[in-house]
Amino acid sequence: MSHPSAAALSLRSALLSSLSSGTPDPLQPLPPTISVSSAPAVAPANVDELISHVAAGVSSPEPLVCEAVAATVLLSSLCLPYSAAASLALPRALLEPAFRAAHRKLKALNGLLGGSAGNVLCGALLPATRDCYKLAVLMDEAFGTGASDHDRLESAVQLMQDTFSKTLNDRSEFPILQTAPEPLSASGSKKCLVLAVVNYLFASYFALNTLRLCKNIQRPVEAKRLHQAVNGLGGKSAMLTYRYYTGRLGMFEDDYDNAEKGLSYAYLNCPPTPAGIANKRRALRYLIPVRMQRGNLPTPALLSEYSLDGQFLDIVTGLRTGDLRLFNEGLRANAHAFIKNGTYLLLEKCKALCYRNLFKRVYLITQRTQLPLAALTTTFRWLGTDVDHDEVECVLANLIFRGFVRGYISHAKRILVLSKKDPFPVSAYAGQ
Repeated sequence: MSHPSAAALSLRSALLSSLSSGTPDPLQPLPPTISVSSAPAVAPANVDELISHVAAGVSSPEPLVCEAVAATVLLSSLCLPYSAAASLALPRALLEPAFRAAHRKLKALNGLLGGSAGNVLCGALLPATRDCYKLAVLMDEAFGTGASDHDRLESAVQLMQDTFSKTLNDRSEFPILQTAPEPLSASGSKKCLVLAVVNYLFASYFALNTLRLCKNIQRPVEAKRLHQAVNGLGGKSAMLTYRYYTGRLGMFEDDYDNAEKGLSYAYLNCPPTPAGIANKRRALRYLIPVRMQRGNLPTPALLSEYSLDGQFLDIVTGLRTGDLRLFNEGLRANAHAFIKNGTYLLLEKCKALCYRNLFKRVYLITQRTQLPLAALTTTFRWLGTDVDHDEVECVLANLIFRGFVRGYISHAKRILVLSKKDPFPVSAYAGQ
């Protein structure tokens, strides 16, 4: 058996040392690591030539640091000018060759992964996956014919699914309870890459609006408890990103318990760095509506701290005081942002809490357990909502059915009869 060349060993050593600093996760903005102007130019023909060399090396008899692996590492370094497109503003003319190079690089690495020993190639696969995902998004934004045109991202997803399958099914044992990073070695487990790849797949599925596919990767990951591992290539940031996406998924599936758990974990465990604070803000955009729907309102200080008062302050104040007009104005003013985040319908459901608090204020002002529907209708109209008695009665019937109001409606007398003991129970929201 031939021995690896000095160049192969040198490139492998450089790869391992470069991986020790970690890589950013999809939640964090990708920092610019190389200047396009100062990077050596690489023609696509050179990339194609290297890919051919890598593909030819798949059958190489050398087990680990063969010339094919060295060529792969060289390919990763030569593609850096194109990879920089993921974080720097490149001219439109460079986006297509950049994406093509990243796509081919990831495909070549996937071809090598199945026959390689250990997990050394995982170190090159993580930045390759990141670049392919980010450049696909940039390409669809720049050249897509519409909001539903995601041809490049769909193509990238196929490669990432292949990466996920090959790393998940690796038979090497992965110590998920180990806190130290899993070393890249000839005996290491490829599962160290699973969680990082899953996060990019989650991001892609959300962009493609194919959330049904999330469960296909969530179930096997959690069955093998890989979502609890902090020693993978993405480190703790990969675990936080995973909780963020599963929390968002729970919100869309009306599973508010798991939604709150996942988003709260992501929010509470992000570090107090500029990137961590930005990620906390991202998590709060979904955590706040989930908790509001369950009756837990954020404080104005929290909204101000994360610059979310412009979106939520009027809605929260309207809910807290029962001011239906202010609630509707806040919802209308930020409707575009809420629709984009997928939280509009969830916030619309919070209107039941606004109704409940409005009726409670009328009750506290009048100190009466029998409230004429005419008085409640007048209150609605004063707040800018033109309703009649039947609509008010329908709202009350819904609140009574859900347990937000204790009492009954006398339809004949057009009167709301409230319970003398705790007519507006707070505990009703606990089960939401």
